[in-house]
Amino acid sequence: MEQKQNTAEIARNYRSRLKRFIWKRVSSAEDAEDILQDVFYQLAEADRLMKPIEHISAWLYTVAGNRITDLYRKKRPEPLSEYFSENEDMVAEFVGLIYETENTPENEYLKSLFWEELEIALKELPREQRMIFELNELEGISFKELAGLTGETVNTLISRKRYAVLHLRKRLQTLYNELINF
Repeated sequence: MEQKQNTAEIARNYRSRLKRFIWKRVSSAEDAEDILQDVFYQLAEADRLMKPIEHISAWLYTVAGNRITDLYRKKRPEPLSEYFSENEDMVAEFVGLIYETENTPENEYLKSLFWEELEIALKELPREQRMIFELNELEGISFKELAGLTGETVNTLISRKRYAVLHLRKRLQTLYNELINF
């Protein structure tokens, strides 16, 4: 290690600067703290294995950058319910309806009504938005896989799904309002 500093001393010297570096690049304090701890864990491992590190500062920031990249690679897109956060009652009702196992005539009717309305709303979308929504949300295909299939960037696909979800939110809100006022 550079000038034979011990791991605890290096952590003390770099902690606040490294933490600011990470916080600027991640969306939550918990993720930032996890990455910071992982960087120092990697430092301790390198020390334990007696791996020489020429430039400690560059090494720490490189490891932090790699962990940030790993975090974003691992993160899955938000499930559909996250887009409906303004009206959690609606989401709970629809999710409960979709996965209801009791096959009463009322439940069957409500399920069919929901799926009919969803299909109508999906047909109103531009082809690209509908395709991305269906493949990602209904078929479970990741944005990364979709990017490989379509040749579009992941950000473009996420944007298309977002517009689809905004439209579906409006349309399903109308159905929800009709059902609760029935």
